[in-house]
Order: sequence, then C-alpha cells, then structure tokens
Amino acid sequence: MELLRLEEVDDPVAEPGKVLVDIEAVGLTFVDCLMARGMYQATTPIPWSPGTEIVGRVTEVGEGVQDLEPGQRVVGVGGGGVAEKAALRAAGLYKLDDNVSAGAAAALLVNYGTSWFALHDRANLAAGETLLVHAAMGGVGTAAVQLGLAAGARVIATAGGPEKTARLSDMGAELAIDYLEAPDFVELIRAHTDGRGVDVCFDPVGGDVFDRSRRVMAWDGRLLVIGFTSGRIPEAPANHVLLKNYSIVGVHWGASVARNPQASEQALQTMLGLLEDGRIDPPVFPPFAFKDTPAALGAIYNRSTWGKVIVQR
Repeated sequence: MELLRLEEVDDPVAEPGKVLVDIEAVGLTFVDCLMARGMYQATTPIPWSPGTEIVGRVTEVGEGVQDLEPGQRVVGVGGGGVAEKAALRAAGLYKLDDNVSAGAAAALLVNYGTSWFALHDRANLAAGETLLVHAAMGGVGTAAVQLGLAAGARVIATAGGPEKTARLSDMGAELAIDYLEAPDFVELIRAHTDGRGVDVCFDPVGGDVFDRSRRVMAWDGRLLVIGFTSGRIPEAPANHVLLKNYSIVGVHWGASVARNPQASEQALQTMLGLLEDGRIDPPVFPPFAFKDTPAALGAIYNRSTWGKVIVQR
C-alpha cells in the first residue's frame, strides 16, 4: 500500500457513448487489495488506481448519449474510480435516487451482483435449502446472507469475532459461527443440520475452509468457488465428490457479465427492487476519505472491516 499516492492528472473527457461523472464515492473490494499488492491472478497494469464501483453525478454527456443528462445521480462500474472525475460508458450506468446511500448503491453492483450470480445462476438456490456462507461479514458475504434469506433459504454463516457474529444473527442467520473460536466448524454444522449438511456453500476463502466445507456438503449439494482470500488454492479429491454426489461450481461473475449482459441487467433490476422494498439492506462500514484509500485497503486486507467499504470525497 506504500506505493499508492495521489497524483494530479488531466481531466477526462466525455467521448462518444460516455458521460463525465463528478465522483461522490467509490466502493473497494478484496480484489483491489490483491491488485495493489501485485497478488491478483491477472497482472496489475501500471499506472493503476483502485475502485470500480462508482457513485456520482453526471456533469457532461458525450455524443450519442440519450438517456442521461447533466445533474443526474448515477451508479456504475468503471476502472480507476478513486478520482475526482471519471469518464464512464453510459451503457453501464444506472440512475440513482438521492435517498439511496452511496454505500448501498456501490455494494449492489459487484458484491450483490457476484452473490446473485453465485446463488441463483450457478447454484439454483431454492427456498427451504440450507446455505452456508463463509467470510459472511465481508462485502460479498453480507450480500450472500441477505440474498439467501430473501430467497427463503436457511442461512449458516461464519465470521471472525463476536461483534461480527452478533451482526449476522441480527441479519437473520440462524447459526453464526466465530471461526476465531471454532476454526473447525464441521461438527457444529453437522450437529445443527442433524448430520445432513448444507445444500449450498458460498466460499470466497478457499484453503482450509474449502477442505472443511467439503465435509459438510449434503447429498446433491453445490460448493461455490468464489475466490481464495486465504491465499491457498485448494484441491478436491474426485472420489469424495463422487461418493457424496455434490458439485464444485466455479463462479466468475465478471466474465459472465461480458458473455451474458442481459442476465446481469435483469439481476440488477431485480436487486434494485429488493433494495427499494427493504428486503435487502447492504451494511456499510464507516466511510474512509479519498486520501485514506491506502488505509481502507489495508483494513480490508487485515479483515478489520465488515460489510461494504467505500471511500468518499
């Protein structure tokens, strides 16, 4: 994080098909932490600025843009969001009411988009099924918990520390496990499910967590591979997958958006409806100032935050 610094650059321009946005707030993710450290699976381009979930107000529209106009508040995805201004593709922006918080709006795009894709498109989560969510007080974790509950699932969640597990219980998780106190959660989950296990496991952690999760999968279960925040990419013995008749399912939301943008658009519109109806309420960590972006990334990396982390001007 020591290599991150503020720099003055020329203002971007609203090219055809784009709009110029005065940035209000930017969402950060664990991927930003990995990219800042040169640890992401793809090489970080230099120069680089963190943040892809952008909330702001349109100041100028480029040629060919018809649905947006100066003064409108918007939310969208774009690279290098930690800046005063950004030129963003109009096709990837959504109008945003002033009564929606910047944090909730930023969370909806990547965190909730990833979790929706995982639970509905990849796992086909059904009402009444049991869902296990790891790192459940992180950005994608809280999204998975809330979307799982909205789908009618029974939710078991793991997180580090009593404050986080208390928040999860308040959110509606029927069992919240503190992995700092009980790192081997297998017997707790088996006892809670009367030995049956879980139908769907949402795992952004990998490593030992993935290894233990395999042991609590129910018959016909789906173990969702979201990422590897533990730093270790695990492996699974094929005979165990066969004997327990469960599936290991990859979740690459970013690539899926490019391949099937219509499905992503429909999911986002559905989630916007859930947000407006109060059925989801993204928890937002106290915002950091733009100048404190390195500290925000460090806090995410060290797992001292919860919910959605944003920086704002």
